[in-house]
Amino acid sequence: MTAQPPRHEHHPAAGDAGQSLWQSCIDQLAQELPEQQFNTWIKPLRASLKEDASVMTLQVANRFKLDWVRAQYRQRIMQLLEKLYGQPVDVELAITLSEVSAKPSFASPVAGTVSFEDMVEAAEDRGFGTPKNRLNGMLTFETLVEGTANRMARAAAMHVATMPGHLYNPLFIYGGVGLGKTHLMHAVGNRLLMDRSNAKVLYIHAEQFVSDVVKAYQRKTFDEFKDKYHSLDLLLIDDVQFFANKDRTQEEFFNAFEALLAKKSHIVMTSDTYPKGLADIHERLVSRFDSGLTVAIEPPELEMRVAILINKARAEGSDMPEEVAFFVAKNVRSNVRELEGALRKILAYSRFNQKEITIALAREALRDLLSIQNRQISVENIQKTVADYYKIKVADMYSKKRPASIARPRQIAMYLAKELTQKSLPEIGELFGGRDHTTVLHAVRKIGAERQQATELNQQLHVLEQTLKG
Repeated sequence: MTAQPPRHEHHPAAGDAGQSLWQSCIDQLAQELPEQQFNTWIKPLRASLKEDASVMTLQVANRFKLDWVRAQYRQRIMQLLEKLYGQPVDVELAITLSEVSAKPSFASPVAGTVSFEDMVEAAEDRGFGTPKNRLNGMLTFETLVEGTANRMARAAAMHVATMPGHLYNPLFIYGGVGLGKTHLMHAVGNRLLMDRSNAKVLYIHAEQFVSDVVKAYQRKTFDEFKDKYHSLDLLLIDDVQFFANKDRTQEEFFNAFEALLAKKSHIVMTSDTYPKGLADIHERLVSRFDSGLTVAIEPPELEMRVAILINKARAEGSDMPEEVAFFVAKNVRSNVRELEGALRKILAYSRFNQKEITIALAREALRDLLSIQNRQISVENIQKTVADYYKIKVADMYSKKRPASIARPRQIAMYLAKELTQKSLPEIGELFGGRDHTTVLHAVRKIGAERQQATELNQQLHVLEQTLKG
């Protein structure tokens, strides 16, 4: 057991006591956090303790890291320091002065604000701080909760990260909003860089690629554009459906795609739909998307949602009892992003009211969300329920695939969406992969008419309606 530093009444010398206290703190954090998180955010910190031991100052490399450590870890560090020292120790964050001489806006930990893009540009100019790859060091395989919903996609992503340029090139991951597609891509990049620190890796959103094409076109700098994109070892590009109707962008991406594959670099992409379901994308590009491995991520099952809540609460320095996690998971079903939002509300409510996390507290913290859910049934929930009932993938609800085993459940889900929600036909069509409202109208009329004639279908619809209404 690590010896505790002397308590405050002895007024220890700030240097030795501070280092001892900080070492005890990071020893504990090393046990709590995944290795990648710890090495990225905690290990580089340098600590100094005020003479009266009331404040510990942590030095960070740049403004982005300062904001991230403050938001994600400061509260937990303060809890550990108080536990180890026996009295409250405030934590302040400051940017290491030697790192900030080139640009005054980084010189103060409190004065002024710097946008993420400004910080990236400044860091790239000076060769430190946020890397050119734009990866989020928090999004790793270790911080991703694995379950049935993402197991195949995770396994494929792990294979790519450890053996880039071989199988599954390109890797195309598709699914709904907030299911962890972006997390997986960052995890691939972070893992590759752990093994090959000099690898050229870039994560971007498809809209950024579009913007880069426009700039290159305006400034006649396509040589620089090609130098940037054609020389990568790993390209991670989010939401490629945004390339729709952008002919020059699609042409440049096709060229980059061919160049990267020729040099055995790897490409990982995400989209909200299956490659052949992409609208207004050139056929030759779609065929490239579909030439490697395509995997779907489904909405997380109940057990996975429970695990996500418990793990993320722990990462925030709080313990969420399993029965509370089950209560929240049963009521927040659509995606991980909504789960995280619910968790933040519960943690904030608990801290503000200084109360333990219980089902009663969670119900109170989420009363607005629960009230809305009691009044409304979401299209996403209908899609998930119908997909489960007919044993198909949720992603099939908004894909362009048309076999009867998929098309019929999709029509049933459209019918229920019209019957049980306030959404218009165009809104429902948009949520089913951008389909035209006439397609939805056809499904509603078809299933409605058949329901009157077919006893078995009517019974199935009754079961689904009762399930959705709870």
